[in-house]
Amino acid sequence: MKSSYQVVVIGGGIVGCSLLYHLTLRGWTDVAIIERTELTAGSSWHAAGGFHAINSDTHIAALQKYTIGLYPQVEAESGVSVGLRMTGGIELASTPERMQWLRAELDWHAMMGTQGARVLDVDEIVDLVPIVEPAGLVGGLFDPHEGNLDPHGATHAYAGAARLRGADIVLHNRVLSITRTPDGLWRLDTEQGPVIAEHVVNAAGLWARKVGRMVGVDHPVTPMQHHYLVTESVPEIAALTHVMPAVTDLEGFTYLQREQDGVVLGVYEQNPRHWKTEGADWDFGMVLLPEDIDRISPELAIGFARFPALERAGIKRWVNGAFTFTPDGNPLVGPVRGVRNYWSACGVMAGYSQCAAIGLALSNWMVDGDPGDDVFAMDVARFGDYAANDRFLKDTTAQFYSRRFVIAHPNERLPAGRPLKTTPAYDLLLAEGAHFDATWGLEVPQYFTPGRTDFAEVPTLFRPNAFGFVADEVAAVRGAVGAYETGVYARYEVTGPGAHSWLDRMLAARIPNVGRVRLAPMLHPTGTLVGDLTVSRLEDERFWLVGSYYLQEWHQRWFESHLPSSGVHIANLTDDHLGFAISGPASRELLSRLTDVDVSNEAVPWMSCQSMDIGISRAVVARLSLTGELGYEITVSANQHRSLWLRLAEAGADLGLRPVGDRAIDSLRLEKAYGIWSTEFTQAYTPAMSGLDRFVAFDKGDFIGRDAAIRDRDRGPGRRLVLLEVDALDADASGDEPVWCEGQLVGFVTSGSYGHHVGRSLALAYVDVAVIEERPELAVSVIGERRAARILPEAAYDPQGSRARG
Repeated sequence: MKSSYQVVVIGGGIVGCSLLYHLTLRGWTDVAIIERTELTAGSSWHAAGGFHAINSDTHIAALQKYTIGLYPQVEAESGVSVGLRMTGGIELASTPERMQWLRAELDWHAMMGTQGARVLDVDEIVDLVPIVEPAGLVGGLFDPHEGNLDPHGATHAYAGAARLRGADIVLHNRVLSITRTPDGLWRLDTEQGPVIAEHVVNAAGLWARKVGRMVGVDHPVTPMQHHYLVTESVPEIAALTHVMPAVTDLEGFTYLQREQDGVVLGVYEQNPRHWKTEGADWDFGMVLLPEDIDRISPELAIGFARFPALERAGIKRWVNGAFTFTPDGNPLVGPVRGVRNYWSACGVMAGYSQCAAIGLALSNWMVDGDPGDDVFAMDVARFGDYAANDRFLKDTTAQFYSRRFVIAHPNERLPAGRPLKTTPAYDLLLAEGAHFDATWGLEVPQYFTPGRTDFAEVPTLFRPNAFGFVADEVAAVRGAVGAYETGVYARYEVTGPGAHSWLDRMLAARIPNVGRVRLAPMLHPTGTLVGDLTVSRLEDERFWLVGSYYLQEWHQRWFESHLPSSGVHIANLTDDHLGFAISGPASRELLSRLTDVDVSNEAVPWMSCQSMDIGISRAVVARLSLTGELGYEITVSANQHRSLWLRLAEAGADLGLRPVGDRAIDSLRLEKAYGIWSTEFTQAYTPAMSGLDRFVAFDKGDFIGRDAAIRDRDRGPGRRLVLLEVDALDADASGDEPVWCEGQLVGFVTSGSYGHHVGRSLALAYVDVAVIEERPELAVSVIGERRAARILPEAAYDPQGSRARG
């Protein structure tokens, strides 16, 4: 072991070894793994070794395909066999709803460019896997990008390939502490002595939470128990002359893969157990946990009924090992805000599907300052401090684990870890019939059922039974006035003598004058989006930036990494200032009843902001609207939020005021073809693609991403964002559905909903530019069925925008 390295990776599992290899690919060879005992000694050694490409996030799924495709290269470089078996995999459906879900998944595979995925009937399933009991099956889906490998071989192949490129691997050397040196480097005290490093990566697996705490970071990651069994030889398996696919019995919570002439049968039980929530003991060895067969017996019974040949096979061994889980099941990757050159690569539940994905993204991030793709779904910044609370962490990880194979309905609201954070008006909105979901721990109204305390929404792939309530909210906004709680917005105040010049470089838009508001894209140096903010100039050097609530850690990490040493101060006001956005033709009248200030069109014009008294509260009122109607955002101190709602409700009673939730906002914004972050606007898209280039001041002088954005504008993007009308029946597109033209894939949906006012099913989608120009008849896959669609040349509602400006 040397006395110093550019990078030290703590942990010698598959993720740490993959990252080490990827760093050497990028030319960083002064790098080392420091491992407590042996390579694979955490979770890697006892893993079943299965892998798959599917993920709920399309960008992570693409990176998982990269992981699978890289194994032959690593094997060839290292000379170590990874035992790769590309068997493919079958997901079984036991209900018509599950089969519909699998048809939708097949279209998702088409969108992702997967070749060879196909729907199977029951006879085909039994031909491929003769130990499957067909009773009760409806069909299945074959995915060619599944298989299994040798966990030991794969980990050592990555390690060997990294060594050949110059990396060090130091074994039997536990890291005891991590501290800062006076010159800002890291000092790692280890059992073999101190090591200095510029960068430290936490890839410590079962010990990741303990390692994070060494630098003051409490990662929301915890170990959980997971069982599988390995059988003796099964005659039906031994007799096969073809490659047997892996099988996932989705309704049975079990997975099966071939192991020599027997099988591995694993379960995701509905009654999961955590293990060492704070992380494994430092002296925990390569040992398994005691089997807990009684606890998993309900799922085992289902598995043995689905694969009855196993009842006649002997069990060679049981495996109950610990794996790490995060609240949403995806890894924690990237730089941690406020801890310079400390990097996370932990919480990886599917290591053999994601190891190269993490290695590629994190090595790019460390070398280039950018992961090279939109990896927010595994970004460590997607959680706040709230997620590391032990009770929240255990509740949410147990929920994820138990739902591993359960259908995720688009209208489903999961209960774990809730309610955690509520706004001051929460109980008042609850009394109005609010039904909430959680965003970054905050309870956010989705829709309201006034007078229906008995209403329960039924999870479904189709239009839900709350459909009519959402329609009523849309009607209130279009015909009278609606109020939307803005606690779901993040708010930052930028002040100081350098505030204007700093924002002028950070934002791609022209900075507004005092008393004005502007939509302001924020760009990466590569020209892709890192924010769709609004900027309000309250005073000459005092600004408010408003963005998405759940992006607080992500945006603050970006802001702080670009702050000058003096002259600019940024404060997060999110929990201290919130309010309501009122919109609709009666919203000006409602506002006038709350203040003595002139709120006429001339006094409060479109895209303006000013402070005014609202009753006995001091508020900032900005005139803008996400609904396409005349509207105002009223923001007050948090301690006056509750009284603001009471005043609105009283003053608006005879105007038809109605509280509205997220689902109505989605319907309203889609009628106006308005995009939002995480769907239409992400790190994967540019201003020219998304239409946000109309807010970019290319001529204002230098700003971050200007040169790249100009090149993209001049070159012209291959796809642009468009509004589609879809001939849907009883379901609407929701996102990640393919768009077809004469059988060819030409785009994908980003979000969709029913436009209740215009009476049409609508979707925003990125579509090939050549197709946009021709405007042919298109088709959109809606839960596995292709529906005719067409590009709308303008917004479905008020395309001239006169309603909002009136």
